[in-house]
Amino acid sequence: MSYHFITSAKLPTRHGEFDIHMFENGDGQEHVMLTVGLPRAALDKDIEQTPLVRIHSECLTGDAFSSLKCDCGAQLNTAMQTIQQAGCGAILYLRQEGRGIGLTNKIRAYALQDQGHDTLDANLMLGFPADARTYEMCGAMLAHAGVDKVRLITNNPDKVAYLVDHGIEVVERVPLVVGVNDMNEEYLATKRDRMGHLLDKDFNTAMHLNK
Repeated sequence: MSYHFITSAKLPTRHGEFDIHMFENGDGQEHVMLTVGLPRAALDKDIEQTPLVRIHSECLTGDAFSSLKCDCGAQLNTAMQTIQQAGCGAILYLRQEGRGIGLTNKIRAYALQDQGHDTLDANLMLGFPADARTYEMCGAMLAHAGVDKVRLITNNPDKVAYLVDHGIEVVERVPLVVGVNDMNEEYLATKRDRMGHLLDKDFNTAMHLNK
């Protein structure tokens, strides 16, 4: 499915000013890109000038309500701050709540988690895949910003693989382990142990400091 650019504007935030860009597909599904210093630095050959990029899926409970059940809000805010400090980068904010199952089903999954099931099994019990997200919109969004290589802020190797498979050079994977607390320790351990997220050293250190 193809995505096309709709409009953009300035967006002042507590982390600094971004340019906010709106994209939409033929079904009216919207996605957002925040940028700083682009497309100016996208053609620079030095790794220090390669844009920092975060692919972040919408999480209303974490991003807006500061939920402690996940690390999403902390990841978003840290990525915004880090990209502002770097002076060159983008956040691709994808409207696929609950790993693509939607907000209502995400809360149904939360109810199953309250009964003792982990985040992966909860999705499976509802008849959904462990992760229903797609990333086909990322190419069009990055192309609009003039970006063909990135320093990707992620713990998820699937995001690295997707970009590489679609012609985006991932110069560096930048870990992002923040927001670790007693309420989301099992959630993060599930992402590490069952979903392949690269959390071992940084996650163990964060849990040790948290305790």
